[in-house]
Amino acid sequence: MAFDFAAAPDIAPADQSHLDEVFANPGFGNHFTDHMVLATWTVEQGWHDAKLVAYAPMSFDPASAVFHYAQEIFEGLKAYRRADGSVWLFRPEANAARFVSSAERLALPVLGEEDFVASVEALVRADERWVPGGHEQSLYLRPFMIANENFLGVRDAHTATFCIIASPVGAYFSGGVSRVDIWVSRTSSRAGAGGTGAAKCGGNYAASLQATREAYANGCSQVLFLDSTDHSHIDELGGMNFFVVTADGQLVTPTLTGSILPGVTRDSILKLAPQLGLEPVERRITLDELLAGIADGSVTEAFACGTAAVVTPINSLKVDEKVHTLPELDQPRALAVREALLDIQYGRAEDPFGWTRKVC
Repeated sequence: MAFDFAAAPDIAPADQSHLDEVFANPGFGNHFTDHMVLATWTVEQGWHDAKLVAYAPMSFDPASAVFHYAQEIFEGLKAYRRADGSVWLFRPEANAARFVSSAERLALPVLGEEDFVASVEALVRADERWVPGGHEQSLYLRPFMIANENFLGVRDAHTATFCIIASPVGAYFSGGVSRVDIWVSRTSSRAGAGGTGAAKCGGNYAASLQATREAYANGCSQVLFLDSTDHSHIDELGGMNFFVVTADGQLVTPTLTGSILPGVTRDSILKLAPQLGLEPVERRITLDELLAGIADGSVTEAFACGTAAVVTPINSLKVDEKVHTLPELDQPRALAVREALLDIQYGRAEDPFGWTRKVC
């Protein structure tokens, strides 16, 4: 069925003084808007009962399948307030398509892409006043689906819940974009061949946390994972895709092998690259090749990308006890990529790809 959202429920909204306080220091995922979207799926009825409701705790039986077999998926995208006050989404159809792919991999019911986008737009319209307008601020949207049939047998669940919540967020780098140090894990893997690496599901992130602790213990802020077969090829970071810039103008990222998340930001950067004088290349990258390139200068930059931080320049890679530092450039290409993407998202530049979508 096509989702048809009625007007937002009549609830007591947050007062403006609270919003002003939140917008002054939103952080990331610390505050939540007045409403959320809910919809139910059953094997007998399919998707039904889609509605906007007041943001509130949800109640589930202890036997709910999601608690025992991690049958769940999620997405992350943003709504942006432009200088004229209007609010726009960035490539929600791409998130909708990945949500379909993730659902199929986790044996969850497929939610149609039109219903996904309609749900996102309904929540943004209902909570438009929660979309901040400060520097690099936005409304982060978190659609997710969980299996919630109450049973302990190992099979795909016959009931599921779809929900979207939203949180105003600030600039990822409050003091300006900073280069970060990355720990390269020699032993842990984020995902394996034939696994769920290409799906956006919580288990992939849980699998990254132990190695992330290891990164912190070694003075690094994130972890870079290698392939699970022989730990020789670059995969991705715990929650971001990985790029390098070469001295001859190539923008190289690991090809999608099935164990790497197909990031929307990743795809956008690859499409933007030619406009920035970079040649986009998708191929496998070995760790040895990467470290040799840093040493001989053929690799000039490395950065990570994702919805939250957009582009994060990398200062160094720490492998075992050795630190491999990238040069600090006067005009890094990573920041040019970042600004070009933000300019499209906030409407400061032309959108030649038709990526942006006005909501209100």
